[in-house]
Amino acid sequence: MENKRTTAIDLGLTAEEKETLHKIARDAIECKIKDRELPHVHFDSQLLNENRGAFVSLHRRGSLRGCIGFIQAVKPLHTTIKDMAEAAAFHDPRFEPLQENELDDLEIEISVLTPMKEISNTDEIEVGRHGLMITKGYASGLLLPQVATEYEWDRETFLEHTCTKAGLHTSAWKDKDTKIYLFTADVF
Repeated sequence: MENKRTTAIDLGLTAEEKETLHKIARDAIECKIKDRELPHVHFDSQLLNENRGAFVSLHRRGSLRGCIGFIQAVKPLHTTIKDMAEAAAFHDPRFEPLQENELDDLEIEISVLTPMKEISNTDEIEVGRHGLMITKGYASGLLLPQVATEYEWDRETFLEHTCTKAGLHTSAWKDKDTKIYLFTADVF
């Protein structure tokens, strides 16, 4: 898809830091599968030690194999990536736990999130730039920015699918008691 709109924003992570985060994710998954202890590593990078929300998406042969994230910025980024990589590989309820024979084909995508911003006007949503979270009562659903881009959705379709992800009816985003949040992500 040469025309694909980019969803990534630059949060200041260097190529080396991004490579380190990919290594953390892969090592966390491999150590868990092989029942080995993950070595403790100290990180001097301010950005890797900064509390950040993030998602780890796993793909195998072009298909989603797991995706779990944490939206709150309560842990250092390197810890969030380690934890979310393990969760995506072994605890995504949509998939069986990852097996060792799948490691060679595994592609890891990391999305480092900006803080959530509640909006009252859906015109603020830029498909291809923003991810969405919709909440109503105890229901909530989140879709990363790259999802709308991948499926070539327009704004309304993106809102409807985020409602569906929350277990709500597709037009719940129009309800007065529904809250809509947007965020951006550095995707790599």
